[in-house]
Amino acid sequence: MNICVYCASSETIDRTYLDAGESFGEQLARRNHTLIFGAGKFGIMGAVARGLRREGGSAVGIIPRFFDDVDVMFKDCEIVYTDTMRERKQIMEDRSDGFVIMPGGIGTFEEFFEILTLKQLGRHKKPIAVYNVNGYYNGLSAMLESAVTQGFMSEKCRRLCFVSEDAREILRYIENGDEFSYNKYDFLEK
Repeated sequence: MNICVYCASSETIDRTYLDAGESFGEQLARRNHTLIFGAGKFGIMGAVARGLRREGGSAVGIIPRFFDDVDVMFKDCEIVYTDTMRERKQIMEDRSDGFVIMPGGIGTFEEFFEILTLKQLGRHKKPIAVYNVNGYYNGLSAMLESAVTQGFMSEKCRRLCFVSEDAREILRYIENGDEFSYNKYDFLEK
C-alpha cells in the first residue's frame, strides 16, 4: 500500500516523538508499504523516512519547488516537485491508499481536517488513522467529541477516522481499509 503520513517537520520537539517516527517508518518498510510524505528531512517527517529507508523501504516525497531555496528536503527517495502547496496535497491524496496523522503543528492539523472533510463529503473512501503518540491528540479527540455532543458533527462523521496510541493498531486499521461509509446529506433522501 501507499501510506501517506502527515506529521511535524519541527526539530524542537521531544526525542520521544522522533523515536516513534523512526519506529513507525521501520514498521512501514517491514510491511512492504510505500511512504508518501512531504519530503522533509527534519522532525517526525524526516524520522519516519529515515526509519523506513534503514529497513530498505521506498518513499515518495512530494514538495513544492519553493523549498529549493532552503535545505529541508529528504533526498533518499523519489521526489515529485509541485508548484504549490495545494498541488502537493492533491498529489499526496491521489497517490495514497490511506492516511496516518502523527503529531504535528498547524500544517498537519490542516492536512488532517482537509482529508477528513473530503471523506465526509464522499470525495474518497480511504482509511484515516490518528497515531496518538504520548497522548498528543487527546485534546483533538476531546474537541471532536464536543462537536458531536453539541450537534456540530454527527457521530457517524466522528467514525470516519480511527485514533490509537498503538502503531500496530494504526497499521492494521489502514491495511484492513475502512468499510464504514457516511453520506453527510443522507437526511435529504428521507
